[in-house]
Amino acid sequence: MATGKRLFGLVQLRGLNLVPKPPARISAFKDFHRARVASLYSVGLIKRFRECVGETLKVLLHEMSWTEAKEYFAKNDIVILPVGSTEQHGPQNPLGTDFMIAKAIAEETAKRTRVLCLPAVPFGVSSHHKQFWGTIFISPRAFKEYVREACLSLSYYGIRKIVIVNGHGGNLSVLTELARELRGEGVFMSVFQWWPAAAKLLPDLFMPEERRHAGAEETSMNLVLHTSLVNVSKAVDTEPRKHALQFEGITLPLGTVDETGTGVFGKSTSASVEKGEKVFQSVVSELVKHVTLLENMKIEDLGQKPKV
Repeated sequence: MATGKRLFGLVQLRGLNLVPKPPARISAFKDFHRARVASLYSVGLIKRFRECVGETLKVLLHEMSWTEAKEYFAKNDIVILPVGSTEQHGPQNPLGTDFMIAKAIAEETAKRTRVLCLPAVPFGVSSHHKQFWGTIFISPRAFKEYVREACLSLSYYGIRKIVIVNGHGGNLSVLTELARELRGEGVFMSVFQWWPAAAKLLPDLFMPEERRHAGAEETSMNLVLHTSLVNVSKAVDTEPRKHALQFEGITLPLGTVDETGTGVFGKSTSASVEKGEKVFQSVVSELVKHVTLLENMKIEDLGQKPKV
């Protein structure tokens, strides 16, 4: 504990001279971290260090004061940003399912890694669900520019690595395009989606028809994370309708209502707390590994390079 206080005291003293305004950074702490991280892990000191001095550190930006935010940004170049949507998820699940699950995964990852987590973006690209009441839909262009502006505002404070925890599949194509563009501007953005991860990590936990929109897997996650908001008595199983014009190789401009009248694709009645807990712990553990590795990589090694 004494060592931790002494280290932070030195950083704070130097910070008085080196951080007159954003985005100036304190390099001493990072130099110490990179030089010593391997040896600290080998003797278990890094864990004890974080337990002693890290437990008082906040990991959610909206809970910090500006002076606390300054301290984090001065020492780190990585954050986690959860995004999702507000859209229908069947008669049993809350409209905020996508952003609330993303938020829970992101915040738990932040607690385990001590990487800062931002407030969740609650609206996304959801016009295909608009016939169901309460769905808020944003155009792909507006969503892309909103997330871009958030990322660029972070870069002002020296953030160069951003992990997006995306809870809504409809956002993925926009986020992928944005990530490529930001990489060319010196910001490396990765995108994590929990349901593809769960399908790989726990392939036998659910049947394919339980893993679709508002199905048993998604409902199980809500049962763990937002128990009071799930009405299991209203869970239904719905076989999606096939449009008469649907043939192999054909893409149609269909909305959700064209395929299901309940908003559920497949089976949701088999949801359980036990399965939801397995999914949550597995996907968080996977994301922790990614965040930890990315945190310790140099941004110079992540930028775009010409072919040799």
